[in-house]
Amino acid sequence: MKVSLELSKEYHPPYAVIYTDIVTDEVQRIIDLLGPGDIPITGFQEDRIVVIKPNEIYMIRIEGGKTVIYTEKEQYFSKKRLYEILDRVGSGFMQISKQTVVNLSCMQSVEAGFGGTLLLKLKNGVSDYVSRKYLPEFKSYLGI
Repeated sequence: MKVSLELSKEYHPPYAVIYTDIVTDEVQRIIDLLGPGDIPITGFQEDRIVVIKPNEIYMIRIEGGKTVIYTEKEQYFSKKRLYEILDRVGSGFMQISKQTVVNLSCMQSVEAGFGGTLLLKLKNGVSDYVSRKYLPEFKSYLGI
C-alpha cells in the first residue's frame, strides 16, 4: 500500500482520503482505525442497559473504582476501563487526568485551579481539574 502525507494549516482538523479499487480487509481495518469513533458505548443505570452515542457523552470519570459516564442529564456506569472507552469514542475526547476523559465539544469554561492546574467546567455543570501531567496538551488544544 502506498501512503502519502501532506502537511498544511488548512487541514485542521485532519482528514484522510483513501483511493482504492476495492475494499479489502486491510483497507477496512484502516477505515475502522481512522473512523470517527462513533461506536456506541453501553452503560448501566439500575437494571437497564443503555446504548450511548459518543457525541452524547460529556465526561467519563473513575469514581470509587467504578467507571461513570456523564451525559447531559444522566449518569451511567460502565464495566469497561477508562482506556477502553477512550479507544472507542474517537478523537473529540481528551484525557485531562489519570481518572478523567472529557468531550472537548462540551467545554464551557476554564478557570485557574490550585497548584498550577486548571478547572474545566462542562456545559452540563460537571467539572474536574486538568492535572499538570495533561496540562501541556490541553493548553496546546486551547491555543494558550
